[in-house]
Amino acid sequence: MSTVAAVGDRYLESLLAQAASAAQNSSLALDDLRAAARALVQERAFPSNRDEDWRFTDLSSMLATAFQVPAAPADTVLEQAKTLLTDVSLTDGSQVVFVNGTFVESLSNLGDGISVLSQLAAIPDCLAQVQGNNEVFTALNTAGFADAAVIHIEKNTVAEQPVQIIYLTIGDALLVQPRCLVIAEASSAVTLVEEFHGTGSSFTNSVTEVWVHDNAEVTHLRLQQDSAETVHIGKTAVSQARDSRYRTTAINLGASVSRHNLEVYQTGPQTETTLNGLTAIRDKQLADTHSLIALSHPYGTADQLQKNIMDERAHGVFNGKVYVPQKAQLTNASQLNRNLLLSAKSRVDTKPELDIVADDVKCAHGATISQLAPDELFYLQSRGIDRDQAQRLLIYAFAMEIIEPIPVAPLRERMTQYIQQWTV
Repeated sequence: MSTVAAVGDRYLESLLAQAASAAQNSSLALDDLRAAARALVQERAFPSNRDEDWRFTDLSSMLATAFQVPAAPADTVLEQAKTLLTDVSLTDGSQVVFVNGTFVESLSNLGDGISVLSQLAAIPDCLAQVQGNNEVFTALNTAGFADAAVIHIEKNTVAEQPVQIIYLTIGDALLVQPRCLVIAEASSAVTLVEEFHGTGSSFTNSVTEVWVHDNAEVTHLRLQQDSAETVHIGKTAVSQARDSRYRTTAINLGASVSRHNLEVYQTGPQTETTLNGLTAIRDKQLADTHSLIALSHPYGTADQLQKNIMDERAHGVFNGKVYVPQKAQLTNASQLNRNLLLSAKSRVDTKPELDIVADDVKCAHGATISQLAPDELFYLQSRGIDRDQAQRLLIYAFAMEIIEPIPVAPLRERMTQYIQQWTV
């Protein structure tokens, strides 16, 4: 074993020890599940650039910080949380607030069908059961998360208002592991908004599991806007039954290093999957989107559009895979990654993949990398628009294909304003 690998493995052991200490202080009856997760972590290595899936995403900056599991949030932390909430809370719908991984009832508004795992008498048997739970950071989360939001939409029920879950991380050198479980029963519908915000420099390791049962529909909006010093690793794992619909818009703006692992498993025929994503980063930020859509039955559809905006020395990464086995005949899948580089020193590594075994399908994929077009800038300037405003207009036009369809108006307006203020 190389010296670098040995350092990484020791560091992973220290993270696992912190997760184990958090589990000991938890009231959740998850001993068997946590033990299995700890065993999985012990079998894995800390990711490095030598791993194909991590070769563009360097986590070595983490090794200098001994992240610790936070204590229960003090009054001063809760006051900071209230201040952060004023800018991000939705006016309608339910709101679930976690501060440093702990559910805070006084800041939350739980509607029907919403609960917190630590308050449940019975643990849902689908917790940590979606495929992909053996990935190292996902298993680390299972080994030590403190609380979890549980969104359970009953059969034939349509949630009229969105459910907003806000994860706030306040402090330095904290290991925070948010967890969410969504269960949409047959013929139900829900809109879920997940947001990550914070101050200080910490490690956020989140996991969201989504079960979409027969003919159910889940609209999932995910905003990662952690502080500029944070390392953020997120996992979204989705299981779709027959005739179900899952639509997500994932927006990544914050963190020094971030990665979102988005995995969708179609487990029944005639499922519909729509993945939209926008990454907008600058300075020396690194943002990585890894996605997998596994179609395993006939008549499935999957559409993915990932857009990245990189400025200054920012580095974007996209690796998207669509898997179509022999059983997934008569499916329709498309995947497109579009990248806009605003600086000569910004960069992107993109790798869209189609793995097709079935022979009666309609599939396409592609990637583009571009800069602001001089002729388009010239055209706008010739109409009396100054250069800075012309650049903002082009950036706005690039991003709005992702932002404009967001069905929750306050979030859509907030993201529109964020992009409109972007300066090159």
